[in-house]
Amino acid sequence: MRRLAPFVILAALLTLVVLGARSPKPVERQPEPRGDLLPDEQHVVEMFKRASRSVVHIRTTALVRNIFSRNPTEQLAGEGTGFVWNESGYLVTNFHVVRGATRCLVILADSDDSYEAEVVGADPSVDLAVLKIEPPAGGLVPLPLGTSSDLQVGQSVYAIGNPFGYDQTLTTGVISALDREIESVIRNPIRGVIQTDAAINPGNSGGPLLDSAGRMIGVNTMIYTPSGASAGIGFAVPVDTVSRAIPEIIRTGQGPRTSIGLSVAVDRWARARRIPGVVIAEVKPGGAADRAGLKAVRMLEDGRHELGDVIVGVDDRKVATQEEFALMLLGRAPGDKVRLSILREKKVVEVEVVLDALQ
Repeated sequence: MRRLAPFVILAALLTLVVLGARSPKPVERQPEPRGDLLPDEQHVVEMFKRASRSVVHIRTTALVRNIFSRNPTEQLAGEGTGFVWNESGYLVTNFHVVRGATRCLVILADSDDSYEAEVVGADPSVDLAVLKIEPPAGGLVPLPLGTSSDLQVGQSVYAIGNPFGYDQTLTTGVISALDREIESVIRNPIRGVIQTDAAINPGNSGGPLLDSAGRMIGVNTMIYTPSGASAGIGFAVPVDTVSRAIPEIIRTGQGPRTSIGLSVAVDRWARARRIPGVVIAEVKPGGAADRAGLKAVRMLEDGRHELGDVIVGVDDRKVATQEEFALMLLGRAPGDKVRLSILREKKVVEVEVVLDALQ
């Protein structure tokens, strides 16, 4: 068998050569011509090209003290998204993106250069902040603004952002619900929020939610998820709220300030008298509360107090303390209507108050 082994190997090789010569050569395949994109696809492609020029990548750093040397060092604190508000270099993002940051760097679309950004101001009650950079030589392209008052559940929406640091990412979906209420970073309610199933992940915060015309209709601010990744429930601050807040932040460094034209008694005074709610202590003559007919507590000649109106709810939400009442008014703008539930002469009545601008 050992003598025949070389002949067996040679025969096997010859067989393979013969079979290989008889087998057909592989046929090269060419890609099929695709043709034009569908109209809907082409529309989205063009919309993204236009809008993405206005979307920026934000990186924040913070000083962290070394546990051994106790020396502070600058470390990456987080990443988020923002967009161009106007040609002067003002950018919009979420307050929680820049909260606690010692330094903010902005990376523009189609650029590897970073720009040092100044935090102009913020309105934490609606989770919005404004940054300012020196406009580059090529200028900045502001994002077109839409309105949120005429949105409809089911209409298409598009989110552009930097999820997990992957910049210029487009996700698509629909408006899943309107007039949602979420809690801000300072634990007050943000009302009128847009709910969408367009994928929103960490890093998308502060980026725009667009309608099919490429207009900004909301600022993506948070997701509802047990895992920290998108679960199809994202929320955006509506553009009408943004449009009210941003000019005031640019002008004064903070959001619109309103006045309801009343002051309330300290909780301790009310609790000592077993009064279940927020006691109106004073009504400003000619102010919003006065025009709505609200009544304050009154001191009688004998030193006793005659109770006026007691606030027990705001817009169908119960309030029992000064802090709860103050939080319910955060994020409101002059001209907004607030519906107060008032305990008056042992009966609960509803009173509508139109807020004034704080003078």
